[in-house]
Amino acid sequence: MVHLRLADAEEQEDLEELRLLALSAGAEIVGVVEGARQQPDSATYVGSGKAEEVRALVASTGAELVVVNAALSPGQERNLEKAVAARVLDRTGLILDIFAQRAHSHEGKLQVQLAQLEHLSTRLVRGWTHLERQKGGIGLRGPGETQLESDRRMIGERIRVLHKRLDKVRRQRLMRRRARLRSVVPTVSLVGYTNAGKSSLFNVLTGAGVYAADRLFATLDPTMRRVELAGAGAMILADTVGFIRHLPHGLVAAFRSTLEEVQFADLLLHVVDASHPDHYAYEEQVNRVLAEIGAEDVPRLMVMNKIDAIGDQPRIEVDGFGQARRVFVSAHTGAGLDGLLDAIHQRLGPLQVQAVIRIPLHEGRLRSRLYGAGTVLSEAVEGDMLLMTLAMSREAGRWIAAEQGVEVTFMASGEKEQDEVGVGHA
Repeated sequence: MVHLRLADAEEQEDLEELRLLALSAGAEIVGVVEGARQQPDSATYVGSGKAEEVRALVASTGAELVVVNAALSPGQERNLEKAVAARVLDRTGLILDIFAQRAHSHEGKLQVQLAQLEHLSTRLVRGWTHLERQKGGIGLRGPGETQLESDRRMIGERIRVLHKRLDKVRRQRLMRRRARLRSVVPTVSLVGYTNAGKSSLFNVLTGAGVYAADRLFATLDPTMRRVELAGAGAMILADTVGFIRHLPHGLVAAFRSTLEEVQFADLLLHVVDASHPDHYAYEEQVNRVLAEIGAEDVPRLMVMNKIDAIGDQPRIEVDGFGQARRVFVSAHTGAGLDGLLDAIHQRLGPLQVQAVIRIPLHEGRLRSRLYGAGTVLSEAVEGDMLLMTLAMSREAGRWIAAEQGVEVTFMASGEKEQDEVGVGHA
């Protein structure tokens, strides 16, 4: 591993994070070379002297790969490979490799392939330096399409095919999202820095059994589960891919359809590893990615996880309006989870009201749809009509009234609000 301390704090990477990334990718670390520079060397990133030090360590340890803790340009990567006589992988390439290992769904594999090919397309030169390249000018024209040009053309075609497939997946995801919006079951998305404990928390709240481990990017494919909150109705809980400092733009673009689930959520649970000494900086990185995908204005609840690791107690911090701002929990021990559910209930409470809906007894299909639109609190039979009391949003109730032509009565603050839609079936 090669790590430089730079004068620009914004460009500075974390060596411990690189170590965790390498271990998550399955690498065995045999040596570390550190250095300091005002700014990276334009040719090799590390400079000729440090490159010679890396070359000596590669020779003495028999290392097969040099991982640089930075995003290298194609030229820097190629020049450093020549200087150290070993394969060089930058931080972006390492993250792409981890994503390729973790992707299991069809959409996830397409997204990773697209990001990998777009990253590779700028690095083809090193693989074909021994081949003649076609040149312009008298006496300099080559025999035709070279292997390099052929590979570029094939990669370009493959990228276009992947874009088309992902567009189809995006349309399918948009249709599913519209169906959820019609039922107006609130969506709560878990976001946070990688390895903050999102999947562990997701499993505790839903019992989904999603793979969770103490490693970076343990889970990649998004998972959604319906959860019933006592007195607050139903909600869709979504587990999303973890963020990381300087998340490669290619990955953000490739995973945009997945990250859009965050953008359209009713509430974000920003999960933070409270035991990490640099968690404030990690919070800021997550905020930057949320801003990049257009989700900076989505209501947010901070969830300070892993309090058992620092001996902290579960509690809820409120803002000046008495609204829950931070909830301290431990997904490992279960401490504070009741407080978290109460805080979610409080934040989603304005979305949920009690609605009384009258439907004919023979409308079994509509009754089934109502069970999917909210939490059924009670049922009663009056003559040939069924009275169902649900916890649901006003939008869902109004949509059902307009779509199905049934009578909906909202109960808010002890007062009845009669919907204007009459009885009958559209």
